[in-house]
Amino acid sequence: MFTKEQLETLNSELESNRVRNRSKGNVTLSYLEGFDILETANSIFGFGNWSYKITTLEQVSQEYNQNENVVLCYKAIVEVKVFNSTHDKFITRQDVGFGTGIAKTLADANENASKEAVTDAIKRAMRSFGNQFGNSLYDKSRLIRTNEQANNESKPTTNYKQSSPAVTNVTTNHKRNIKQSYDPYEYESLFRIGLDVIYQNGFLVITGDDIFAKKDSIKACGFRWDGKTKSWYKQIEQGAA
Repeated sequence: MFTKEQLETLNSELESNRVRNRSKGNVTLSYLEGFDILETANSIFGFGNWSYKITTLEQVSQEYNQNENVVLCYKAIVEVKVFNSTHDKFITRQDVGFGTGIAKTLADANENASKEAVTDAIKRAMRSFGNQFGNSLYDKSRLIRTNEQANNESKPTTNYKQSSPAVTNVTTNHKRNIKQSYDPYEYESLFRIGLDVIYQNGFLVITGDDIFAKKDSIKACGFRWDGKTKSWYKQIEQGAA
């Protein structure tokens, strides 16, 4: 399918000057920009030898923040198709992306959220082709919690509803300098509206202000509401952490 030269390029080390970093919540994210992914695909596969198709694009939530701006969250599913040089063989990859649009007008928020969701889906689908598309950036050992909120140890412990005998309490005051136990890219839409995701004892728990008012965005990421403890939670599938 791929030439020897293409395989060598795909498996080569990612150049550090292509990597960008930004902070969301308490997480420092390393990522490749959308235009970089497109240019890399053209360079490796050849212009016209690959394409993408948007199979799903839908709004999953609509809210207003404290500044009375519209906050929209979109989900996109994109299929990427890569051909060989003779166009008689191809490989397809598909993945989901999320985007958040924050703007004064509904139209601008829709535009921003939908574009971001499509770009995110393209990047996530392309990463399956290897290091040159940022797959190594999803290595959880690279994602380290900062120490900025280590003083949260003074906060009270939340007694969390058990759904498994192995789970006791989930606390929101654990040290933030431990390694991440989940893929924070999946919850980018939550970080953008001021929420955080904490891992403890097999669960992910949402923290932040107005967590119930932001329920649509939280539910869109698969979290459930526990009325007893007033917490949003999600149990990690075995082996996923």
